[in-house]
Amino acid sequence: MVMQQSLLTCSGVVFALYLHHVIRAIEVPLDLSQPPTITEQSVKDYIVDPRDNIFIECEAKGNPIPTFSWTRNGKFFNVAKDPKVSMQRRSGTLVIDFRGGGRPEDYEGEYQCSARNQYGTALSSKILLQVSRSPLWPKEHLDLVEIDEGSPLTLKCNPPPGLPPPVIFWMSSSMEPIHQDKRVSQGQNGDLYFSNVMLQDAQTDYSCNARFHFTHTIQQKNPYTLKVQTKNPHNETSFRNHTDMYSARGVMETTPSFMYPYGTSSNQIVLRGVDLLLECIASGVPAPDIMWYKKGGELPTDKTKLENFNKALRITNVSEEDSGEYFCLASNKMGSIRHTISVRVKAAPYWLDEPQNLILAPGEDGRLVCRANGNPKPTIQWLVNGEPIESAPPNPSREVAGDTIVFRDTQIGSSAVYQCNASNEHGYLLANAFVSVLDVPPRILAPRNQLIKVIQYNRTLLDCPFFGSPIPTLRWFKNGQGSALDGENYQRHENGSLEINMARKEDQGIYTCVATNILGKAENQVRLEIKDPTRIVRGPEDLIVKRGSMVRLDCRIKHDSTLKLTVAWLKDDTPLYIGNRMKKEDDGLIIYGVAEKDQGDYTCVASTELDKDSAKAFLTVLERPERPRDLELTDLAERSVRLTWIPGDDNNSPITDYVVQFEEDKFQPGSWHNHSRYPGSVNSAVLRLSPYVNYQFRVIAVNEVGSSLPSLPSERYHTIGASPEINPTGVRGAGTQKNNMEITWTPLNATQAYGPNLRYIVNWRQRDTRDSWSNETVRTTRHVVWNTPIYVPYEIKVQAENDFGRAPEPDVIIGYSGEDLPSAPRYIRIRQPNLETITLEWDHPEHPNGILTGYNLRYQAFNGSKTGRTLVETFSPNQTRFTLKRTDPISRYRFFLRARTQVGDGESIVEESPAPLNEAYTKNHVDIATQGWFIGLMCAIALLVLILLIVCFIKRSRGGKYPVREKVEVLDHEDHKVDDPSFDYSDEDNKEPPGSHTSLDGTIKQESDDSLVDYGEGGEGQFNEDGSFIGQYTVKKDKEETEGNESSEATSPVNAIYSLA
Repeated sequence: MVMQQSLLTCSGVVFALYLHHVIRAIEVPLDLSQPPTITEQSVKDYIVDPRDNIFIECEAKGNPIPTFSWTRNGKFFNVAKDPKVSMQRRSGTLVIDFRGGGRPEDYEGEYQCSARNQYGTALSSKILLQVSRSPLWPKEHLDLVEIDEGSPLTLKCNPPPGLPPPVIFWMSSSMEPIHQDKRVSQGQNGDLYFSNVMLQDAQTDYSCNARFHFTHTIQQKNPYTLKVQTKNPHNETSFRNHTDMYSARGVMETTPSFMYPYGTSSNQIVLRGVDLLLECIASGVPAPDIMWYKKGGELPTDKTKLENFNKALRITNVSEEDSGEYFCLASNKMGSIRHTISVRVKAAPYWLDEPQNLILAPGEDGRLVCRANGNPKPTIQWLVNGEPIESAPPNPSREVAGDTIVFRDTQIGSSAVYQCNASNEHGYLLANAFVSVLDVPPRILAPRNQLIKVIQYNRTLLDCPFFGSPIPTLRWFKNGQGSALDGENYQRHENGSLEINMARKEDQGIYTCVATNILGKAENQVRLEIKDPTRIVRGPEDLIVKRGSMVRLDCRIKHDSTLKLTVAWLKDDTPLYIGNRMKKEDDGLIIYGVAEKDQGDYTCVASTELDKDSAKAFLTVLERPERPRDLELTDLAERSVRLTWIPGDDNNSPITDYVVQFEEDKFQPGSWHNHSRYPGSVNSAVLRLSPYVNYQFRVIAVNEVGSSLPSLPSERYHTIGASPEINPTGVRGAGTQKNNMEITWTPLNATQAYGPNLRYIVNWRQRDTRDSWSNETVRTTRHVVWNTPIYVPYEIKVQAENDFGRAPEPDVIIGYSGEDLPSAPRYIRIRQPNLETITLEWDHPEHPNGILTGYNLRYQAFNGSKTGRTLVETFSPNQTRFTLKRTDPISRYRFFLRARTQVGDGESIVEESPAPLNEAYTKNHVDIATQGWFIGLMCAIALLVLILLIVCFIKRSRGGKYPVREKVEVLDHEDHKVDDPSFDYSDEDNKEPPGSHTSLDGTIKQESDDSLVDYGEGGEGQFNEDGSFIGQYTVKKDKEETEGNESSEATSPVNAIYSLA
């Protein structure tokens, strides 16, 4: 934050008025008689626009009001005689009106105005009136300019003489500016200089243009056309910006030689107060560098400026001290030369002591002084009322002594206007000063009872302008005190002002000024009030923000409460427009969504009618950098090139990196790829290149905020070809069908191809065989081999080749032909180690036909004809064991197991768990027999048997035969079962059914399709949701026993009874 404070009244404007009063003589009030005084006039060299009316100014004051007249070219100019000419009312300004026609050129000449009244005549300076001219370029035919490459060349402009001189610039006929640098530049005379001509200079034509100030027109000269003779007309791109470009093109390098000025020395005269411009333009191969020196001293750094690529030296506001010898040094690697310029400073007359108006009382003495200097020294000439003083009537009270006129014992009636003319060969000065003899009592010229407000501790002036003749004396008093104020904190000035060096609170009060002379006195009062200063106690701070953020600039102010405060904001020292993104508050400024245009100096200005305070801060907006520019390719080689660029503006955030990108026009035209990355401190890099690529480069700058736009592309550079150095990567072989193998790879990119017609030689054969290699040359990125065995390994090679040759021998990789569905697992073994679990073990398929990805196991519980829902388990390819937790001890399970490849699931193997153990059945049987419903059922069966017995006895009594022997055998057999303690009720169920076989671990693999329902009691058996069996278990009777036996034993009551045992 920069704090600035200034006072509007006390130490600023008022004190400046004080200085003005001290320098200037006391002004005579206009209500008093006085000679004329010129107040406004046109400049000495007055150039006018011919399209406008002409106004030649001449204003004057005096009492009585002066009258005006003009001379033209030293003769009286009769304004009334010319209807086009008039003078403005109550003014001497001359108006020449061309609305009715006429030629402005007819009124060119030297004009001088005279203002006169009865007390004297005042003169204006001589005004040279000229009409602006913009003449047409003369018709001319320009021949073709033929020149050898490397030679110097000057294209002449020779513009038509204009008034004022036109501004010269060079363009092509298509209005494109001519690029200028230390090799090609325009001289101060308008000519275009080539230190050496290059072949590319013939790519355009050259036309000199003149822009005229008043008419705002541009005239164009016929263009020059160059034909450059070269010893090496080959591709310009191959040599441009080459480090040894000239020798590469067959151009001889030469030492510098001056094209302007000629020779080894020259002279130059410059007038004091104007700018000195020295110029040196040299030829040479390569283009020389120019350095400037002053013999016997240093160049004045505070007013020296180098221009036009150091070819011009400008020294502003020249003074006599700038005379001397200057020399320019032109040098290149072949040598150097120098040219010496002797500078002499001349001077038109300038004032040392300009004469001032002189006011005298009758009988007083006085003097007029006119001192001027110049080179050569000017002569001084006095005039009185516009006439040479030598020819004026004699005045015994006046004596002329060179540059001074002395007046003694002047009397009323001696008033006149005196002119001092100081002239030499370079110009002249004219000053008017009147002598007025008056007898006037004192008068105060300021308003009465003024109120002066001043800021505490500031310096202030209490002004009391007065007039009288003789000149009155003035004294100041405070609060009616008798002693005059002088010394310590007070200082009186000759013009009557009272200066208070430091205004304190105790200085507040009423001040009286009293002016006295022999004719009387006059007085006035001034009231002084002391106010507190305006201060910014907290101003804005320098901030660095990112674009789009919100920022607040503080401005807290303390001021005198009796003064009205105004707060304003400036941006870059101009009033800030408060738009919709900004909010002005009492103690600050808020900017929303900061944009790049918001960057700059922000000044808070707090002001009252007396003073102001300001605080300034700089807001820095971080933005992405500007794009790099002017890309150049140098050091061109087969596999490298140097890229140089000019960094763009970093937009307040330092550039951290440069990203170099490239584009080629063969494989992916229009696509840009990252090539390399470099630190932000460099602007040149050597790029490694690949063969047979038509490169084009661009550069992106990166800073903390982001990346710039890409630079404009460089010129293209094509490298020569070569055989590939690498082979494709990512080679793999895999089947897409069971009878093929697809070979794929990652192709070479544009920077790896190294030559035209890139292709790939694909080789393959089965591994571990002695077959010869099969091959195919393709231009794509895949090849399919058909009619392959299922999932066998192949050796594969892919080699790159272009028109320049083949890449090195590629590595061999292993691929596989297509997969198929696997065969079923070799076996599945089921074990029941206890009533709670079932354990499964299996082996891999005999023919996997690919890479196994896992196993799928489907299983369901069943009991007789009732089955549970199907459950599914998946296993990894390495898992060959599974343990199932049973939900009940009586249900059996059926298992379907398949292996899986990426093609799908293969054939399944089906197995069932064995029947439950006998102990389980016995336990369930005992439990059933103890149930009440079972006892009731048995009773019903017994009653039924009894009825059957009765029916049998009735039948026998009617003569029916009864097979006793067989019955006895049956009874004996049944009794044997009952009596045998080893008899197991479930033995019949445990018999091995036909078609079954026993596994190695003793488990039975059932191949029967009988449902578990066959082992239950009709439809009363049920399964819950997890597949377990619900209901009572009964022994299954063999179908052959219940259905196939056709003898009467099937209904024998005895058999029925035995069956109940």
